[in-house]
Amino acid sequence: MPYPITAGRPAPLGATFDGAGVNFAVFSAHATRMVLCLFTDDGREIGRIDLPERDGDVWHGHIAGLRPGHCYGYRAHGPYAPQDGHRFNANKLLVDPYARALTGHPVWHDALYGYDPVKGPDSFSTLDSAPYMPRSVVVDPAFSWGDDRPPEVPIEDSVIYEAHVKGLTRLHPGAAPKGKFLGLASEPMLDHLTKLGVTAVELLPIHAFVDDKFLHDKGLTNYWGYQSLGFFAPDPRYLTGGDIAEFQQMVARLHGAGIEVILDVVYNHTCEGDENGPTLSLRGIDNASYYRLAPDKRHYINDTGTGNTVNVDHPMVLRMIMDSLRYWVEVGHVDGFRFDLCATLGRTPTGFDPGASFFDAIRQDPVLTRVKLIAEPWDIGPGGYQLGAFPPPFLEWNDRFRDTVRQFWRGDPGLTPRLADRITGSARQFDHSGRPATSSVNLLTAHDGFTLTDVVSYTERHNEANGEAGRDGHAANWSDNMGVEGPTADAAIIAARDRRKRAMLATLMLSQGTPMLLAGDEIGNSQSGNNNAYAQDNEIGWIDWTAPDADFLAFAAALIAFRRAHPILRQKRFLHASERTVDGLPDLFWWHEDGREMTDDDWADQDRRILCVEKRMAAGTPRYATEAGGMFLIFNAGRDTQVALPPAPGGKRWILRIDTTATPAATATPLEGRIACPAEAVLALVLEPAP
Repeated sequence: MPYPITAGRPAPLGATFDGAGVNFAVFSAHATRMVLCLFTDDGREIGRIDLPERDGDVWHGHIAGLRPGHCYGYRAHGPYAPQDGHRFNANKLLVDPYARALTGHPVWHDALYGYDPVKGPDSFSTLDSAPYMPRSVVVDPAFSWGDDRPPEVPIEDSVIYEAHVKGLTRLHPGAAPKGKFLGLASEPMLDHLTKLGVTAVELLPIHAFVDDKFLHDKGLTNYWGYQSLGFFAPDPRYLTGGDIAEFQQMVARLHGAGIEVILDVVYNHTCEGDENGPTLSLRGIDNASYYRLAPDKRHYINDTGTGNTVNVDHPMVLRMIMDSLRYWVEVGHVDGFRFDLCATLGRTPTGFDPGASFFDAIRQDPVLTRVKLIAEPWDIGPGGYQLGAFPPPFLEWNDRFRDTVRQFWRGDPGLTPRLADRITGSARQFDHSGRPATSSVNLLTAHDGFTLTDVVSYTERHNEANGEAGRDGHAANWSDNMGVEGPTADAAIIAARDRRKRAMLATLMLSQGTPMLLAGDEIGNSQSGNNNAYAQDNEIGWIDWTAPDADFLAFAAALIAFRRAHPILRQKRFLHASERTVDGLPDLFWWHEDGREMTDDDWADQDRRILCVEKRMAAGTPRYATEAGGMFLIFNAGRDTQVALPPAPGGKRWILRIDTTATPAATATPLEGRIACPAEAVLALVLEPAP
C-alpha cells in the first residue's frame, strides 16, 4: 500500500503520534539520505520511504494515517569511510535512537555487522540485517496517572534499595508476573519493601539492551543490562506485552506505597562496541557524531572499557541524553537517576571537568533539578577516579566507605581513623562547595561485587560460571570466610558470620550520608561467591527466597526504623568538634574507651580496634532545632571491653537502644558509668530525659 509522506516537523525527535498520523525526525550530520522503513507486525518490510526534508542536521517527514503500534526502522545512506570515521551502510536496518519501544532483541548473525567479518572492519557488508533486527515501534505513552504524586522523600530521609527487576522477583513465591515490572509492583513485593522501610528502589538498567555476542556464544546473557541499545525504550524482557504502561503502572504502585523509583542509566557507551562491533543504531546513523573517535578515526576512545564512548560534547548527542532523562521523568514519573560511569559524562578534550556541558545542562534544567541525581564517580580512562569531584546536587557512590567498613570489621590494622571519617559523611571528599553530608551514598555491597553474606563467607571470588576461568571481577574484596570457604554447618562460624554482618549493617545505618542496601542482603542472599554475576541470569544472580533469614530481616528493618526515628543520624550538615550545637556543646566528640578524649597517639595506634563517638545536632540545623539530645556510638571490632560513657547532662541519662549482639537488637536499657561492650559489636545509646 502507498504511504504518502509530507514534510512534517524537525521536532520533537523520534516517532511522534499527533492524532492524524506520525511525525518522524532523526539527527544525522553526515548522512546523504535517510530512508524510513515500515514493517508489518510479523516483521515483513512493506515500504521504504525517503524522509523528504532536512532542517540543519535533522531529517524529517510526516505520514498521515499511521497509528501507535506501527513498526519501523531506518536505513542511512552516506560514505563508508572508516578512515574518516564514517560507517554508513544502507544494508543495515537501524534502531531509531529515540524509539519508545522495540519488538525484541537482535539475533546474532554476520548480517548485523557493517563490514564482512571475514575481511575485517574496513570491508563493506552487503548482507541485509533486517531479518535479524528488532523493529522500532510507534508509541503513544499517554497514561491515566490518577492522583499519582512523587513521594519527594528528602534525601536525608532516604534509604535506597538497589535491585534488579528480574532478580528480585524471579524466585519470590508471591510476586507475579515473575521477572517483570508488574511483578516488582505486586502486593507481596510492596509488602516486603514497606516492612523493610526503604524509601526508594534503584533499578539496574531497564533501557533496551543487548546480550553481547561473546556471552551469547557461551550460552550466557547480559543479565545486568549495561549494554544499552535505546535510551527511551524499556527492555522487552521486563514487559508482558510490550507497552510502557506496565512500567508506568509499576511506578504508580510504588509511589502509592511511598517508595521512589530511581533508574540506573547507561549514557556513557552503547552496545555497539568498538570497530569490530555490530551496526545497530548510532554507528549507522552517524558514527562520527555519536561517538568519540581516536585520532585515526578508525578506532574509538574507550574510557568505559566497553569499546566505545558516547560523544556527550556534541550538542545533539547531549540533547538526546537530556531528552531521554526528561522522558523518563515526565512520561515515566521516575524520581531520580544513577549514572553509570558518570566520570565519562564529564569528560572534555582536556579531561574530567565538573563544569562540563553535561553537568551544566542538568543543573539548569527545570525538570531534572527536581529529581535525585547519583553519580558512579569513576571510569577506566586517565584520571577516571573522581570521588567527591562532582558538582551539587549530585550524590556519589562511595566505594571508600564500602572498603573501609569491610576492612575495619575484618580486623585490618590502622583503620580506626578512616572509619571515623566514613561514619561522619566522608568529609575529606565531600565537605566543600556547599555539599551536604548526604552527598556520600554509603554502601556495603552493590550489584557489582559480593553480597553481604558472601563478604563474610568467601575469601576468594568464585566466578568460574562466567566462563573466564575465574579471572573476571574484583580481586580485592576485603572479605573473610571466618574459617571455611563457603557454606558450613559449623555453628560457631555461622554465629561469627551473623555477628559480623550485623555489625557491618549497623555501621551503614548509623553513619552520616545516604545509605544504600543491596536487594537480598536483608534476607541473607548468596551468589555462591560469584562477585561478578553480570552474565548469570539464573539462580546465581536471582535472589533466593526459599529460606529467607527472618532474624536478619527483622534486624535490618529495626535498624532502618531506628535511623528514621533519630534525626541525629540523618543530618545533612557535617559535624565538627569545634562547632557549638543547640545546647551549647560541640556537635562531635571522639572518646577513648577510658572516658577521655582521643589523642593523636590514640589515633595513630595501629592496633586500635574500637571507635567511640558522641554525636549531637549540628549547629544551624533549623529542621531539628528543638532536639538537643545526643547519641553515643561504639564500633568495637576487637575483644570484649569496658567503655566509660560520656557524662550525661543534668536531667538526662543514656539509654541503650541498639546492641547488634542481642536478639532483638533494639532495646531500651538505661546505663551509666562503665559498661561492658561485647566483641565485634555496635552499640547505640541515646541521651534521653530521665524520669
